[in-house]
Amino acid sequence: MKYIFNPSYQSSEKLIRTCVANFDAAGKLFGDGQRNKIKLFDLADITINIKSFKIPNLINQVAYKYFRKSKARRSFEYAIRLIENGIGTPQPIAYAENFKFSGLEQSFYISEHLQSDLTFRELVLHPEYPDHENILRQFTKFTFDLHEKGIEFLDHSPGNTLIRKGIGNQYEFFLVDLNRMNFHGAMDFELRMRNFNRLTPKIEMLAVMSDAYAKLYHKNYDVVFAKMCFYTNDFQTKFHKKIVCKKKLLFWR
Repeated sequence: MKYIFNPSYQSSEKLIRTCVANFDAAGKLFGDGQRNKIKLFDLADITINIKSFKIPNLINQVAYKYFRKSKARRSFEYAIRLIENGIGTPQPIAYAENFKFSGLEQSFYISEHLQSDLTFRELVLHPEYPDHENILRQFTKFTFDLHEKGIEFLDHSPGNTLIRKGIGNQYEFFLVDLNRMNFHGAMDFELRMRNFNRLTPKIEMLAVMSDAYAKLYHKNYDVVFAKMCFYTNDFQTKFHKKIVCKKKLLFWR
């Protein structure tokens, strides 16, 4: 197993290696573990979050060995890059990769576990959530700041932004599930609007985010709202078509 550590956590290397080695038998499962499995481990005065990525198929095993960075490595490197840009994400600790002759087999991303008050998903599911509009507007400002720094978070979806209440009516936002990102010199209007497409199908939420973004971007609200709705509807249509196709395939098996 090959490890790369954040220098700030080098003193805990032995303990972290032990946690990874005992991943299957120890730790507390976090989430459903259906795709990638996440477990929590106590490490001195902090809790660490170890994500074990699903073993890739044979083609991807070879690709991750010779042509592409693994999801674990990308998560680690992107987390460092986000923090350098002043964007919230749990502190990256290390990543580990186990290569065999055929290619990459196991990989792990290790970070500090961050306690949050909610995710963006709660805003979608519970329109009556306290301070809903204020949180939504601050989240839009957070996304605008990402775009201003040329960061396109490809998995900008409801479960991948952790939200923590700060002082007064202020909120902090932290990105997770980091392995798919693009970094641009600048992001044009179309790219910015498309980056909202996975977040919510609710028209009232799109209206609030469009209003907040239009003011920050100094663009007409109607133009922002129309484009945000267009990309959201396009995503929803494709998403539901995929579900129908999967159900048909399962029926004919």
